[in-house]
Amino acid sequence: MSSNYEETGEVRENRRDTVLAEEKRQFGGMKFGSAFFGWITATGMIVLLTAASTALGAGISAANNTDPGQVAAQDLQTVTIIGGIILAVILFVAYYCGGYVAGRMARFNGARQGLAVWLWAVLVAVVVAFAGAVAGSRFNILANLNSFPRIPLNEGELSTGGLLVLVVAAIITLGGAVLGGLAGMRFHRRVDEADLGGSA
Repeated sequence: MSSNYEETGEVRENRRDTVLAEEKRQFGGMKFGSAFFGWITATGMIVLLTAASTALGAGISAANNTDPGQVAAQDLQTVTIIGGIILAVILFVAYYCGGYVAGRMARFNGARQGLAVWLWAVLVAVVVAFAGAVAGSRFNILANLNSFPRIPLNEGELSTGGLLVLVVAAIITLGGAVLGGLAGMRFHRRVDEADLGGSA
């Protein structure tokens, strides 16, 4: 009796693997619709996390009766390093969330969904930069929004250090989005395994 049960379980597992392979063939690949909503999520998380970090910094300064301007003037290098670390954490967490949303929505190919979220960010940045160059700086939306974390770099003045900062930011956001996409996809794999184990 137990051997029949094991054989049935093995057949069921093989059938499920076949179904999953066919589902992936039909519905796998990069899904730019899911990635768009992932990018929207990442953008929203950047705004929320930036606001939270700003409020936290203001609260700490008020509690200690310190003037942020005086602190920055006294130890500019330390403030810049701390700000860079906070910016890196915000970008990573935001794009991890965006990749996770895209991976959950698309179900397959989580790394590709994360990459697609990142590509949406690059595309939007290029379009906004082009619109700002053509229409003038007053139409540069990202420069006029104080809610977004700003890379300490003047537009149009890309030094070697500035390029390094941009490359590091691109790597952080790409890594966060891909890892988030993989995590979102793994949720569906766990659901598939539970369905396999619980079926009669």
